[in-house]
Amino acid sequence: MARFDQPKKYKPFVCRCAVRGNLEVGGLREVDVKTQLPATTSTERLELIDGDEHILSIRINGGDYRLKNYFSMIFLHPEIIEGRPVTFVVESFIVHVPEGNTKDETCYFVEALINCNRIPG
Repeated sequence: MARFDQPKKYKPFVCRCAVRGNLEVGGLREVDVKTQLPATTSTERLELIDGDEHILSIRINGGDYRLKNYFSMIFLHPEIIEGRPVTFVVESFIVHVPEGNTKDETCYFVEALINCNRIPG
C-alpha cells in the first residue's frame, strides 16, 4: 500500500516530505516538489487509508499550487497476469477550477501530474 509518509516511493516529482502529527486520518504532510511543476510546496491531509482494501485518499490543504479543493483517491488492484504479479493503480480526483483557468486546462494539468507517477515497464 502506498504510504502517506513516503510519497517519494510512488510520486517521483516529490523531493521531500515531512509529516506533522500521526500517520492516521487527519494527519498532515508538507511536501516539496521538483521545479518542473508550477508549484514548489504542498500541504496535504490524509483523508482515508485502508490497507485491506488498498485505498489511500488525500486532500491538498495548502501550498503554492493553484489547485483548489483537490481531493484524490488511489486504489491498488493486485493481479496475476501470465503468472506474474502486477498492480493496477487507479487514481481519481476532484478539484475546483481556479479563477483564470478552464475546466479543460485544470483537468489537463492534474492528469499530467498523475501521469508523472507512472512507472515504466
